[in-house]
Amino acid sequence: MNNNKVAAIAAYITWIGFLIAIIIGDRGDRYVAHHMNQALVINIVSIVGGVLGIFPIIGSLAAWIVSAAVFAFGIMGIYRAAIGSTEPLPIIGDIHIIG
Repeated sequence: MNNNKVAAIAAYITWIGFLIAIIIGDRGDRYVAHHMNQALVINIVSIVGGVLGIFPIIGSLAAWIVSAAVFAFGIMGIYRAAIGSTEPLPIIGDIHIIG
C-alpha cells in the first residue's frame, strides 16, 4: 500500500488521522486531496454536531443524528479510499475546502 492510499484512509480517522495525512500524503495528488477534503468536511460537521449537543432536547437529538451521519460518512470514506475511488460522498461530497 503506497503512502497516498494510507494518507487517504488515515484522513478519515479523527483529526489525528487528518494531521497524519497532511504529513505523509502528497496534497498535490487529486486522489489524496479529494479524500483529505471530504475528511475535513466530516470533521467540521462533527464539531458542529458537538456544538448542537449543548442545547437541550432538540440540540441533543440533532447532535445524535449528526454523529450517526458522521460515523456513516467516515466508514463510506474509508471504504472508498481503500478501493481507490474518488466518488464524492452523499450530501457533503460537493463541499470543497481543500482545492
